Amino acid sequence: MTNKEISRALKLIAALGELHNENPFKVKSFTNAAFNVDRAGDALDGKPLEELILIPGIGKRIALQIIELLETGSTEDLRNYAAITPTGVIEMLGVKGIGPKKVATIWRELGIESPGELLYACYENRLVDLKGFGTKTQDTIRIALEYRLANQGKLHFAEAEIVANNLIQLLNTLDENLSISFTGELRRYMEVIENLELLIVSNPEYVESLLEKCEQVQIESVLEESILIKIADKYSVCLICCEEDQFEREQLLRTGPAEHLAELDIDPEEPIESEKALYEDRRFPFILPELRDLPIEESSKINIENLVQWNNIRGILHNHSTYSDGIHSLEEMAIACRDLGMEYLGMCDHSKSAFYAGGLSIEKVMQQHAEIDKLNVKLGPFKIFKGIESDILSDGSLDYPNEILGTFDLVVASVHSILNMDIERATKRLITAIENPYTTILGHPTGRLLLSRKGYPIDYKKVIDACAANGVIMELNAHPYRLDIDWRWIPYCMEKGVPISINPDAHKKEGYSDMQYGVNVARKGGLTNDFLFNGKSLNDMINFLG
Repeated sequence: MTNKEISRALKLIAALGELHNENPFKVKSFTNAAFNVDRAGDALDGKPLEELILIPGIGKRIALQIIELLETGSTEDLRNYAAITPTGVIEMLGVKGIGPKKVATIWRELGIESPGELLYACYENRLVDLKGFGTKTQDTIRIALEYRLANQGKLHFAEAEIVANNLIQLLNTLDENLSISFTGELRRYMEVIENLELLIVSNPEYVESLLEKCEQVQIESVLEESILIKIADKYSVCLICCEEDQFEREQLLRTGPAEHLAELDIDPEEPIESEKALYEDRRFPFILPELRDLPIEESSKINIENLVQWNNIRGILHNHSTYSDGIHSLEEMAIACRDLGMEYLGMCDHSKSAFYAGGLSIEKVMQQHAEIDKLNVKLGPFKIFKGIESDILSDGSLDYPNEILGTFDLVVASVHSILNMDIERATKRLITAIENPYTTILGHPTGRLLLSRKGYPIDYKKVIDACAANGVIMELNAHPYRLDIDWRWIPYCMEKGVPISINPDAHKKEGYSDMQYGVNVARKGGLTNDFLFNGKSLNDMINFLG
């Protein structure tokens, strides 16, 4: 173990001590020891106790912990703190821009226990009202977390798409005739990208010469037909080169996935004129890239002309304003929605139990309803529906008494707390909420945060069956960190007659753009316009909610 690693361990002990309000003198002694160990010229590994205690700032107690650390990789203090501190909270201590006191506030006041949850809270504007925080601190934390997330190797589709498009634009500025396209997971609209790949009609030598002109691009390896690069020390991208007459073949093979290609049974020597021609030869209709993760028997039956598209969306439901934890006012959110060509907006701020997100008291609900009435007159025929994102409480009941729930046009029922449930409890909790006659939409049904937090386990079939039996709509939360319900369950929703509402869960005007990510994965699951809930016209939506 190096001195730097020992120093990090001592810093962690100090940080955990501060997190748990230990004696300030103990915290300071570990902080000083960490500083001096890091500056020590000689390696501490192998030094006896007598020599360790001669190092400034290291007394006998800390020297003994260093020896234990060198021998076992841990210490008594670290083990004790680990027993009372969630792993995710310890991870947050490593995020730049947040000291132990701020982590303690975030953990205890907001109940956030992982860097992923913290990042999502930044997007939902939850940190600004905490004592000692504010917008600047929230932005600093958000940027640090995004950087940390980017270095984990896997990317959300949204981030991978931006990286790929920026690289394509950069290369096209150097050669506007260069033909570059998405391939692999990105072309298939996978919600998480493990391997970011682009297909280029060119030869590796020429592409390498272009990349050498790009300051933020580091060439890591050049193989016979591909170049692996890293962008800004953060993003790994594989550039696959091919001749123009091999493009269609390479695009099909590189797009994958392996299971789909196996079902197509392609001979290595078989000429491929085009993707469409190969499917015709196999007596299949052309299967869009985003549908190729479904079984081929299932995907070949989908009418691709009826797959949901952005222009099929008629209204945007499940959004937040400054009434709870949104950034823009109700009117600003409404006008931005209308300016996108939408016919209606569902305003679903948080309910009162979501105190961490400025949940609405009953008085605040009535105040918002009065403002909505005025805005509907002002902005008509565009309409704002009076909604709420009602917390599903631990027993499955909804926030607010029935007489208040009855004042809303729509209720999005969502779980936000007590996420450590087993599958039986989680499923029962959701079904109880679904059976509530005031529930319109089941919001982000598993509560997952991609790359940060697994969703709580549920029996999907039982939950979807309950939605079918009770006329409840299933949400596809379009935020790129959620994309929940998982697209793999969309076919079962349609089989059971359960419509899907693609909702951005927008906390600011710009959040509406997340709808496209929802559309992408909805298409991936084979969602057709017949089952798109917010594809209804305004009149049809009024009649449905009426």
